[in-house]
Amino acid sequence: MKKNRQKEAAEVSKLNRISVKTDVCFNIIFIILALICIIPVVFVFMISISSEKSIQMNGYRFIPEKFSIDSYAFLLREGKMILSSLGISVMVTVIGTVLGVMLTTMMGYVISRRNYKMQNFFTMVVFIPMIFNGGMLSSYVVNTQFMHLKNSIWALILPLCVSSFNVVICKTFFKTNIPESVIESAQIDGASQFTIFGKIALPLSKPMMATIALFLTFGYWNDWFQSSLYITDKKLYSLQALLDSIQRSIDVMANNPSLGVTMTQYINSMPKEGARMAMAILIIIPIACSYPFFQKYFISGLTVGAVKG
Repeated sequence: MKKNRQKEAAEVSKLNRISVKTDVCFNIIFIILALICIIPVVFVFMISISSEKSIQMNGYRFIPEKFSIDSYAFLLREGKMILSSLGISVMVTVIGTVLGVMLTTMMGYVISRRNYKMQNFFTMVVFIPMIFNGGMLSSYVVNTQFMHLKNSIWALILPLCVSSFNVVICKTFFKTNIPESVIESAQIDGASQFTIFGKIALPLSKPMMATIALFLTFGYWNDWFQSSLYITDKKLYSLQALLDSIQRSIDVMANNPSLGVTMTQYINSMPKEGARMAMAILIIIPIACSYPFFQKYFISGLTVGAVKG
């Protein structure tokens, strides 16, 4: 009996084994993909430490003719403006991610329950916006005229808070990984739906919650479009909106009285190309550092079950 099991295990191991050639090909592909992701970041960093004269004379180069930290020195001089925008970005990202995970998981759990009478209706309500939407004009009118979100921090949070795609992910996870037997057992013991959701569904949903949180974090941190639509008060500019303003027109910052410098001083003191790249690096670092905290949940996958044996 034992020999048969060992033989079966050996056959399964042999079937799952990857040939050396295939393994080498996969490694080469992964190395190429990794370089495609890393090289642009390194290139942007090299431009940020290039002197402005070197960029004007030779253009963008991977190895600059002359190194300079003037771009980062400029950001340090304008630390008040940068820190203010950084604070807005961090606040929007944290609040939006927490609120988005809460709302998305609750909606996904509700429409995943088979005994919920309005399951089909709300499933369609969630699904239809994935295919059709009201457009930018209608959402702008609703957010500004009815909800009065213009020049409000909530204008950067609420429009991106809930995504139909994320709700469908939650629904699928709850439906496939939390058996009805577990829910029925809790109901027999007198647990309410909120108790089941908080003490059974959520503890089993850490990989899924981490996935949704990562999607939301990336979306909020990289967003500049909401600022361009709803924000005219420069005190509410996020770091990404500030970078977008620099790229579109340096005069936007030059005319900002909070900088405390005249236009001539500003233009002379700012390494224009390098400062843009330095700000891009400043935006990349926090989100790159946050990824390792989510990585273990991606490794564990979205297949955590509730019943063993």
